[in-house]
Amino acid sequence: MNEIVFAIPGELDLPTGGYGYDRRLLREWREMGIVARHLALPGTFPYPTEADLAETGRLILSQPYDSVLLIDGLAYGAFPESIAAGLAGRVVALVHHPLGLETGLSPEQAAAFVARETAALRYATAVIATSPATRRLLAADFAVPEARIAVAEPGTDQAKRAAGGQSGEALHLLAVGSLVPRKGYGVLIEALVALADRPWHLTIIGAADRSPATARAIAAQIEAAGLHDRITLAGAVGDADLARAYDAADLFVMPSLFEGYGMVLTEALVRGLPILCTTGGAAAETVPDAAALKVAPGDAPALAKALKHLFDEPKARLRMADAAWASAATLPRWRETATIVAETCRKVL
Repeated sequence: MNEIVFAIPGELDLPTGGYGYDRRLLREWREMGIVARHLALPGTFPYPTEADLAETGRLILSQPYDSVLLIDGLAYGAFPESIAAGLAGRVVALVHHPLGLETGLSPEQAAAFVARETAALRYATAVIATSPATRRLLAADFAVPEARIAVAEPGTDQAKRAAGGQSGEALHLLAVGSLVPRKGYGVLIEALVALADRPWHLTIIGAADRSPATARAIAAQIEAAGLHDRITLAGAVGDADLARAYDAADLFVMPSLFEGYGMVLTEALVRGLPILCTTGGAAAETVPDAAALKVAPGDAPALAKALKHLFDEPKARLRMADAAWASAATLPRWRETATIVAETCRKVL
């Protein structure tokens, strides 16, 4: 196969699940001997300026014509139809989750993103979705024929089972993900306010610079609720610190309003953690029912009720933890994910 040119906007080391997925593909391909090259696009996507769109067009059109253009959806979904049409026959689009489904958009913004992404995806020779749920969504709402969509779920690495906190200590809750509206942290904090009489401590690990207004609102909500000594906003952390946080956790919580997959959920599964999550997007399918309690996204009372049950029923947490640990053996590995994406690119050639 000729070279894969993987076009990704912004800094490749950004601490998000999508960028982590992209980094891992490049790493696996190096180890597999597949010729692939990272092409850095302007970091303003999905809100590019006209100058950035012009630069994007120049960068992409300067690539060898016999290469495959794998373009991350954070950029491709925001391409004007004129750019997408000019690349017809050469592009594989990687969709982590559709741009128009990001929380916090106005109805007009969301509709504009959906229309632009629908138009762009018409010109992609193949589309890679990171979950079966996203594949169905692209087929139903973005007019992408299912035959053109491959599913490459994020892979996992083996990890040791989490040790958790000491018996008799406050229950250690862990949430991982950038402080952006879609992650639903405000809902989680609202739910925990109702459980202030129980011993718990929450650590939220995630970058605060993706949506500074959201980060400020979360900090203010914590302060107003008097929970500043019980909720730690740890910011973005390195791999070693993240591994230690998983190991110390007793319960993993993901209150997200929508997920294209939810990589942090499988990271919790491979450590044998019981999970409380929402049914937003693909999250409902990512985790087996035996390993998690699942509630509707945005429903603080339902989240509080589920938390109360898990706080008060250690045997239920243990059953879920055992189910999580058992399910880890069935999860895909990163080599499998990278192979699916590479094979999809090969078929384009």
